[in-house]
Amino acid sequence: MSCKTILAKEISASYREELKKTIKSREIKPKLVGFLANEDPAAIKYAKFTSKTCEETGIIFELRKCNREELEDQIAKANEDDGIHGIIVYYPVFKNHRDQYLQNTVRSSKDVEGLHNIQFPIKNYIIPCTPLAIVKVLKYIKVYNPVLSHGNRLYGRVITIINRSEIVGRPLAALLANDGGKVYSVDINNIQVFYRGTGLKLKKHEVQDTNLKLEEILPISDVLITGVPTPSYKVPTVLLRDGVVAINFSAFKNFEDNIKEKASIYIPTIGKVTIAMLERNLLRLYDYQLKVN
Repeated sequence: MSCKTILAKEISASYREELKKTIKSREIKPKLVGFLANEDPAAIKYAKFTSKTCEETGIIFELRKCNREELEDQIAKANEDDGIHGIIVYYPVFKNHRDQYLQNTVRSSKDVEGLHNIQFPIKNYIIPCTPLAIVKVLKYIKVYNPVLSHGNRLYGRVITIINRSEIVGRPLAALLANDGGKVYSVDINNIQVFYRGTGLKLKKHEVQDTNLKLEEILPISDVLITGVPTPSYKVPTVLLRDGVVAINFSAFKNFEDNIKEKASIYIPTIGKVTIAMLERNLLRLYDYQLKVN
């Protein structure tokens, strides 16, 4: 079997070391506050892992548990606290449109996850953690072609993302399409294509609805990225292209047990890379707040 499994620990190592050195050399103590207002096992696991990683890196982390009806007020208080440099909310909370509302109650200058829909004046605004982590993963495994110019380095790559959430799937599809990839975005309703056109004639991607089915796009996909939040969903290995790059960012394994029979590279989780990107975002917000204040 020629498949290589790459762990998030390996990919995130250089970022974590850089963070440790930066925090130690500058003698700073950035503070991150996390809000947990649910009993979701994946959210609880993410919160525990955030705490452990921040402790190792030198970041002060405080987890605040509260009732979901109190969460908005708690976020408002944290927004006004100058001693807090970053805020993270562990979703889902209400599992409906109220979650998107909550995302925008976090002050943009403290939004380490990059979920706020208003960009504030900071160079290279904060990119959502998970999409940014996946971009870093793709660069690490050389899916990005360094021979091509910046902004075109995914030219010729066909990428399928099974997830079109506003938090991860949609922004990720946009990022990869703007870097030159032809991206199929899959959700329960349909399949959309994010693309800059033949020869990358467009400067920015366009989004089009398609009548395609998953059975048609998986065999032509160089990269498959999955983020379906249910343990029952599994991508049929038989449909995959031989040599596919398979990346799972769901809390559950979205691939069948025989995925390594088809994949050339398999990345089962990206959690540690996501946390590293969250911590990098926190440092940028910390510096931004120092300049403003």
